[in-house]
Amino acid sequence: MMKKWLVVTGVSVAAVAAAGIYAADVFPGEIAPIAVADLPEPTDEQLTMGENLAKLGDCSACHTPEGSRDMIGGFGLPTPFGTIYATNITPDPDTGIGTWSYAAFERAMRDGVDREGRHLYPAFPYDHFAGMTDDDLMALYLYLMTLDPIPAERKANELAFPFSFRPLLAGWKLLFHDPQPWTPNPEFDEEENRGAYLAETVGHCGACHSPRNAFGAVMADRTFAGGEAEGWLVPPLASHSISPAGWDEDSYADYLFDGWSELHGIAGGPMTPVVDHLYEADEDDVFAIAVWLARITPPMDEDARDAVVAEIAALDLPEGFDGAIADSAPADVLKGAEVFRASCVKCHKERISNTQPVSLGLTYSVNAPKPTNLFNAIRHGIEPGLGSTSRKMQPVSLSPADMAAVAAFVRWQFTDLPAWTDLEAQAAAAAEAAH
Repeated sequence: MMKKWLVVTGVSVAAVAAAGIYAADVFPGEIAPIAVADLPEPTDEQLTMGENLAKLGDCSACHTPEGSRDMIGGFGLPTPFGTIYATNITPDPDTGIGTWSYAAFERAMRDGVDREGRHLYPAFPYDHFAGMTDDDLMALYLYLMTLDPIPAERKANELAFPFSFRPLLAGWKLLFHDPQPWTPNPEFDEEENRGAYLAETVGHCGACHSPRNAFGAVMADRTFAGGEAEGWLVPPLASHSISPAGWDEDSYADYLFDGWSELHGIAGGPMTPVVDHLYEADEDDVFAIAVWLARITPPMDEDARDAVVAEIAALDLPEGFDGAIADSAPADVLKGAEVFRASCVKCHKERISNTQPVSLGLTYSVNAPKPTNLFNAIRHGIEPGLGSTSRKMQPVSLSPADMAAVAAFVRWQFTDLPAWTDLEAQAAAAAEAAH
């Protein structure tokens, strides 16, 4: 999927003990290399399918460092335990997967073990890929083997002991990895099951949209309850969603296809490359994901939604807003109102056209439990996706104190949620991270 913040495995006494129980798989062994001449000949249908799966899985987002060539690895995935560097998945025989047989590729995707027999960290989400069908895995393999073979130096992971000791990952797998085929839900129709399959396997949506435990494993009982990726909060989905306007099939489809929804705003951070790849993927597959998401999301009454949207829109301020608000507001809110008037209201003003940004009260950045995404948007701006190129947020240069104040104001003005706390420290940390 995307360049994502994914938690690498933790290690404890339990995991070490599990590794001993799982001794047969601690050292899986090497799978013999193959020559290019031994590759099976792909059909056009397999190549088309494989390319589409690579887009649905957002492969290049993690395997392509910024400003570099496609799929050569080297992108660093930050985790609480150190940095994991993605590998070269072009068919270069020396630094990529050019000598990998399909058996080696399948083992990596299903069991998290590379051709040489090394355990892979779950920053590579094989716990999701394992459910893919044989036909899909073969198509993806054949497609990757047709890419230009590009040599690239492999970057060493930056992990301290014991996290750097790969055999302990066998214990992690015993505890948290069950490589079973994906099974359809008998209550879903064919399209809904297609969307579920794509999202839960190759799309690995739950890898970012779910919280993880101390060992870096997705909490199975809290799937889609929200997570973190690359310094951004990842919103909860489906029954866990906190969107004031709710999500329906149209909203999901608009967001997945274009990276924009009139009821939710624009995709930002690590979600942007995801929607860019979905924009280029098979439309029926992307729509199937939207249909499935709508199926697992509690419906919101249309009249209730319209009322909420109107109520939130009424909180928007005119461009001529003079900075005056209720005298009873806290001091940081009063200061934030002045910063908002000077730096924000020109764009985030009363909506009279659907070409404007959505009302701030509808956005996850303002409704989230922490101001992380708001600070990221202020400092870095938001580049539009391929489906919404006319929408863009420029970075805004604010001091940490002013960022903290504007965060206090927008939370107070555009929601009825509790005030964020410790804003100055979080703003200072965001400013430091930007350097």
